[in-house]
Order: sequence, then structure tokens, then C-alpha cells
Amino acid sequence: MVRRVTLWKVAAALFTLGNLAGALYAAVLREPEHAGVHVVLTLLGAYWMWRLAARTAPQEMRSVSPADERIEQLQQSVDAVALEVERVGEAQRFSDKLQKERAEQRRPGP
Repeated sequence: MVRRVTLWKVAAALFTLGNLAGALYAAVLREPEHAGVHVVLTLLGAYWMWRLAARTAPQEMRSVSPADERIEQLQQSVDAVALEVERVGEAQRFSDKLQKERAEQRRPGP
């Protein structure tokens, strides 16, 4: 679908530029009616390009949006894993501290 729209954009651009060149050529030859036809066709080509650009812009934005959502979800998952790792580390430090205190209490004094 994107390839087809791109081809239409190229066709519209070529049409517009060709008619712009035709208008300039007709103006140099002092043919006002001929130049006027090319000016009208140039404006139609510009309108056609504008319509194609407006039509394809939301589709491009939609294709980017799911990727952004996935990246955001991945970031949230990584943050959640980091938080859990920190909790496990804190629990391990607390457990080691308790074991050390109990071992010191069990030692007979000098």
C-alpha cells in the first residue's frame, strides 16, 4: 500500500513540475492561453500532491504508534523487574544480617 502511494506521489510531482515547465515555456513563447492552461494544470497537480500527503500522513503515524507502545510496555516491564531484583537483594541483605546476629548471640562469651 505504501509503495502504491509513493508511486502516486512521484507521478503527481512529475505532473506538476512538467506543467510548471510548460507554463514557463508557453509564457516565453508569448502564448497566454497555452500558459494559462498549464498554470491551471500546475495548480491541480499541487492540489493532488497535497491530498496524497494528507491522506498518507495518518497511516505513517499509525505504523509508528504500536512500536512506541511496545517500547513503553517493555520499559515498564524492565522497571518492574529492576524493582523486584532490588527487593530480593534487600531481603537477602536482611536475612544475612539476621543470621550474623544469631550467630553472634550463640557464641559463648570469653
